[in-house]
Amino acid sequence: MDLICDIVQGLFALAAAGFIVVLVIAHITATMVDLTRHEKEKYFLTATGGKELFPSLHDPHSRELSVVIPAYNEELRMPVMLEEAMEYLENRQKEHPSFTYEVIVVDDGSKDKTTEVALQYTEKYGEDKVRVLTLVKNRGKGGAVRMGTLSSRGKVILMADADGATKFADLEKAEAGLRDLNPKPENMGIVCGSRAHLEKESVSQRSLFRTFLMYGFHFLVWLFCVRGIKDTQCGFKLFTREAALKTFSSLHVERWAFDVELLYIAQCFKIPIAEVAVNWTEIEGSKLVPVWSWLQMGRDLVVIRLRYITGAWRLESPRKTD
Repeated sequence: MDLICDIVQGLFALAAAGFIVVLVIAHITATMVDLTRHEKEKYFLTATGGKELFPSLHDPHSRELSVVIPAYNEELRMPVMLEEAMEYLENRQKEHPSFTYEVIVVDDGSKDKTTEVALQYTEKYGEDKVRVLTLVKNRGKGGAVRMGTLSSRGKVILMADADGATKFADLEKAEAGLRDLNPKPENMGIVCGSRAHLEKESVSQRSLFRTFLMYGFHFLVWLFCVRGIKDTQCGFKLFTREAALKTFSSLHVERWAFDVELLYIAQCFKIPIAEVAVNWTEIEGSKLVPVWSWLQMGRDLVVIRLRYITGAWRLESPRKTD
């Protein structure tokens, strides 16, 4: 009996020591929010080839809607998404002339012709409607979305993936969800597109191991970071301008798990969040490596929580980028 007690005590001591080591490593390897821009990232090209300075999220809005599209090596998939989005936005503007919008494609250091393809839409629709932000080096999806958001002019800001997996017209569902939140008086609100209603079908098509990883990730999200949101990873999210400024100013994670930290920050600030079901179709060519990416995101979830616990990361007050 004494031997069993000694073994149990030893295991507890080992687990405690391991936790302390992980805590220390998470703290000392933490990086700060980097909002600085390369000189080339401060400008966008006009339809005639000129250069103009990007505005700031700190400025008052001058458009009803900004659409931020992160793109990494998306020369093949992005045109389908842009055609759908531009057709919807142009038709909406014809029906409601007071409606104004902009699309910001953020080329996240692509090695293909993503920028060149996106600039074709600037030439077609003009730089007031389509702008391209080309990052000098790859930051990751979260970093690309943040840089585009901080350069936007919209009263509300939509994050949408370049693959067009979510039907763009579902923007109307997100807008209705935002109205239901009634974000006044501070105008804080976030609406997440959700694929939770498709989960049963997706489980039936996955291997047992991938299903285990998916549920494991969901559990870690619930345990360490975000509760009450069924689908944190859908790339279709709508922010009020004020909520975007508040959350993206504190964002640290720039890779796949950035959505989770973003929603964690929002919940810490008590920003209202809603979910709306969206029409979603899996598109071939995903940059997400099924097993390895899930493991990376799981690691990031643990690290996010630990770094906020130790004070290595703190919620930041919005500040202008350089």
